[in-house]
Amino acid sequence: MKKEQLSNSETPKIKHALAEKYEKEDQEKHQQEIDGYERLKTKEASKLPAPTGWRILILPFKMKERTKGGLYLGQETLERQQVGSTCGLVLSMGPDCYQDKERYPEGPWCKKGDWVIFARYAGSRIQIDGGEVRLLNDDEVLAKIDNPEDILHQY
Repeated sequence: MKKEQLSNSETPKIKHALAEKYEKEDQEKHQQEIDGYERLKTKEASKLPAPTGWRILILPFKMKERTKGGLYLGQETLERQQVGSTCGLVLSMGPDCYQDKERYPEGPWCKKGDWVIFARYAGSRIQIDGGEVRLLNDDEVLAKIDNPEDILHQY
């Protein structure tokens, strides 16, 4: 018996239903993050403080109201988590951020729109409608990440 050989252009395409589902969910989550960021940037931008000097304006990561298991978290739990969050989105940067070539010879550690990690209670907390933002010094950024949901958030 001869087995049929497939050429490179005829490779079988097997799609797994769960893989497709997770890819679609990831794309939807990413789009929601972008939409929320764009809405905040356009609609709420006038309400946000403009950082001066070497400060960075950060929007702390807020976890979902519902867990993977389907439990709904209380508002107090969500607020405590946001206060103790170590992850946030860079909304804007002051004019002097990362300008010191002696301290930052490789250039800026982050830019507007990046997700960053910082110390648990770093920066000044400023209450806004719908949560809070933080003002951090440029040297308080510890790391840059792609997706804040990849980090285990504990409060």
